[in-house]
Amino acid sequence: MKSSILFLMILSLSSRISAQIKFDPEIQKYNFNSQWLLNVGDVNDGKAISFQDQNLKKVTVPRAFNEDEAFKVAIDSLSTSIVWYRKHFKLPKQAKGKKIFLEFEGIRFGGEFFINGQSVGIHENGVMAFGLDISDFVKFGNEDNVFAARIDNSWKYKEKATGQGYQWNDKNFNANYGGIPKNVNLYIKEKIYQTLPLYSNLGTTGTYIYAKDFDIKNKSAVIHAESEVFNEFSELKNVRFETVIKDQKGKVIKTIKGTETKILPGQKTILKAEALVNDLEFWSWGYGYLYTVYTDLYVNNKLIDRVQTKTGFRKTKFEKGMVYLNDRVIQLKGYAQRTSNEWPAVGMSVPAWLSDFSNKLMVESNANLVRWMHVTPWKQDVESCDRVGLMQAMPAGDAEKDVSDRRWQQRTLLMRDAIIYNRNNPSIVFYESGNESISEEHMAEMKAIRNQYDPFGGRAIGSREMLDSETAEYGGEMLYINKSADIPMWATEYCRDEALRKYWDDYSYPYHKDGEGTSYYRSTVTNKVEKRQDAQNYNRNQDTFTKETVTRWYDYYRVRPGTGDRVSSGGVNIIFSDTNTHYRGVENYRRSGEVDAMRIPKDGFFAHQVMWDGWVDVEKYRTHIVGHWNYPENTQKDIVVVSSGEKVELFINGKSYGFGEKSDGFWFTFKNIKFQPGKIEAVSYDNKNKELSRDKLQTAGKPHSIKLKKWNAADGFKADAADLVLVEVEVLDEQGNRCPLANNLISFELNGPAEWRGGIAQGKDNYILSKNLPVENGINRVLVRSTLVKGEIYLKAKAEGLISDEIKFSSIQVSEKDGLSAYKSGDFQPVNLSRGKTPSTASYKISRRSVEIQKAEAGSNPEKAKFSFDDNELSEWESEGDISRAFLTYTLKKESLISEVEMKLVSWRNKSYPVKISVDGKPVYQGMTPKTLGYFSIPISAPEKGKTVKIELMGDVTEKDAFGGVVEITGKKELQENKKENRSLGIVEIEFYEKPNQQ
Repeated sequence: MKSSILFLMILSLSSRISAQIKFDPEIQKYNFNSQWLLNVGDVNDGKAISFQDQNLKKVTVPRAFNEDEAFKVAIDSLSTSIVWYRKHFKLPKQAKGKKIFLEFEGIRFGGEFFINGQSVGIHENGVMAFGLDISDFVKFGNEDNVFAARIDNSWKYKEKATGQGYQWNDKNFNANYGGIPKNVNLYIKEKIYQTLPLYSNLGTTGTYIYAKDFDIKNKSAVIHAESEVFNEFSELKNVRFETVIKDQKGKVIKTIKGTETKILPGQKTILKAEALVNDLEFWSWGYGYLYTVYTDLYVNNKLIDRVQTKTGFRKTKFEKGMVYLNDRVIQLKGYAQRTSNEWPAVGMSVPAWLSDFSNKLMVESNANLVRWMHVTPWKQDVESCDRVGLMQAMPAGDAEKDVSDRRWQQRTLLMRDAIIYNRNNPSIVFYESGNESISEEHMAEMKAIRNQYDPFGGRAIGSREMLDSETAEYGGEMLYINKSADIPMWATEYCRDEALRKYWDDYSYPYHKDGEGTSYYRSTVTNKVEKRQDAQNYNRNQDTFTKETVTRWYDYYRVRPGTGDRVSSGGVNIIFSDTNTHYRGVENYRRSGEVDAMRIPKDGFFAHQVMWDGWVDVEKYRTHIVGHWNYPENTQKDIVVVSSGEKVELFINGKSYGFGEKSDGFWFTFKNIKFQPGKIEAVSYDNKNKELSRDKLQTAGKPHSIKLKKWNAADGFKADAADLVLVEVEVLDEQGNRCPLANNLISFELNGPAEWRGGIAQGKDNYILSKNLPVENGINRVLVRSTLVKGEIYLKAKAEGLISDEIKFSSIQVSEKDGLSAYKSGDFQPVNLSRGKTPSTASYKISRRSVEIQKAEAGSNPEKAKFSFDDNELSEWESEGDISRAFLTYTLKKESLISEVEMKLVSWRNKSYPVKISVDGKPVYQGMTPKTLGYFSIPISAPEKGKTVKIELMGDVTEKDAFGGVVEITGKKELQENKKENRSLGIVEIEFYEKPNQQ
């Protein structure tokens, strides 16, 4: 029913332009994606009207010219070329004398643009949207216009005016899908109009909408809307500004009268309107509630310009080391995802519904944040995150370090453009100024840009690291655990291991031994393959990949809000989906995803569902059995379960095999379980033996048949030569169970008006574009693209010895005329409200309370003792000289019952220190400290009351890296090796706790 309504909406909209495109103040934005012509390679006079282009390849954009190579070749082997895109189009005669703009959501990399043979501008940053004013160069009525774009996607592209390259045009992180891989739009506006948010070329800032004076409990806020208005008439105009707000169902909930004024010829001015709005629905995690805000411009009481903005309203706060969303603390959990967000054989150029499909999967894994990496995300992904309810961290452009000269200026200009363009999208909560720490001066520059163009949007600006910054509003390292009682610290990347979805474990076909594959390592500094002693972390099986996922997250969860004054605000796992970018394992693409390139979940996806189902503490209990239950006879192996319960019991065919050994908070191991065909079930309980959740697996029979299943946009499969259908193929047994060890080669037959794009699997060329594609672990997926012809499409899948399957589906026509259409796919995609409104309850329980330190006295370097408890992880105290001087004595502000001590020590991943802890002179602990990726906790088995706590070194320090496989992006361990003697005690931060009921 919903699909039928959406289809009728499309027909109604299309009918308004099917006969003739007309100037309409309510429809000013037109889809400009159709009827392009593509030539790969440079040509003479490609800009000329007379250029013979009738034999060029016909394409609908977005379309990268090298899309066929996506996942077929490594990132640094993606083709580069100069390419020409040309387009013939017509404009209605009623548009004569109006303003005509083109909006490109982005090209790769640098481009020159021409209308009817005349230059209309260039754009060179290869990332951001930009505008072109073509008003003075176009013809109207039945006269043909020719637009031409010459685009160069060279890895070495240099800015024409300066000869400087762009830092983010990088062969490791920024997949090079060249040409026009993003949408193009055309605007027809009156000569007094609300400007577009396209600062590059146009120098305009558009509309800015935000909420303030929130009352979350009573569901109200003041909504503010403002627009930059430009009068390009030769006479003064009397104007009135008005704002209309519609809810998700299209009902007008508020009309706000705004500025009435006179605007002089050639004048730009900001017009505003604001009012208190009641009964609001607030945008939230997994609750992508959006309003449509119309900003209307009237001249002499006649509507002459209407801008439609889809936005949501949410309250944020960043303080006490925590992030607040709608007055509720939320620990950040999610993914550092490549901005290309690409798919096999199409790259990044997918329809809006498929962006939603992918981004909603992040939310379904219980992620609440995506940190796009290195460069600003495509507008389609930004808007998709609005709809699915996924917070975003938006970068500008960077590679791996702070820079100076023109390269820094390029970064600030890109940040300016990105903020202006995306400041109305509620899902953007963080602006990222660098993928590495930047200087305080540079941080202040970026902050000033935010303050100028988005002072009220509720977005924190920071950069990776920034651990001691007085300017940044958030920070956090990659890989390591940071805590703060001031600005939020969250891990910008963690858990870099790679694993092919095809490899279950050592006991399952194709019997890939965990870690086996290569002893070489691909450096991101030299982009060359270098010998490594151990590369097993990048060739894992699914069971150990899932274990690493659990272990690494627990480091952040353990120190979440509620565990003291200094806390971790969480972190993002790198990456969500396998990506055609820098890799370290044996395949030619990155396999760190929790889903594969076709978005088929790995076990890590389900592990995150278990661990992340709550704003801070777990709020919904889940259990997941890792792997499958189809092994050879007499197989004996450990069974592992991820669960948020306190304990987990294992059953095989109804018989209990006891409780698992718990580690890393969520990981339960059942040792040496012998395989028995049938049903295996894991049941979790709380400490009072109340059942919380359960999961089960069933032994599948022999492969018997094939099953196909498809997904497409909610409003149908459009015959526009750009829309895609995603089809899943499974191998099932006679009872309909997926066969988890099936790797059958499936042959596909496609008939009807559609184009095969296929899927991916391990093998020659990764099976890209092949119509013979194996399932892996019983499942795979393929993509099918529409053509310009509507009709019925038939897809058949068959394999030797299996019953085949066939599906039939149809494509529908979307009206367009003279190269323009009023249909924009994103306008018809539903929002995700699955998690419901922001709960009004607290998101965490207090599990321990910090004890405040008054002072510290040290056996050596006493002037630095204060650095061991200053909430600054870049300062530290370290002893010198004899071991008798390797101690610190802390005086507490009040006598306290000490139940726990937490420390971050110098060379935390390298060194174990033999320490003794005493409270008021009474020893309460003695032992070796563990090696960690940050902090560790020492529970005091018998809490002791006192006013002083002494930490002293008792012997030789042992030194050996415990995390040799955990490296930063350059391939080097991200730490400073400590060169001091092995009888030195070094403390970065120390904290003391008492139980929550002690105060």
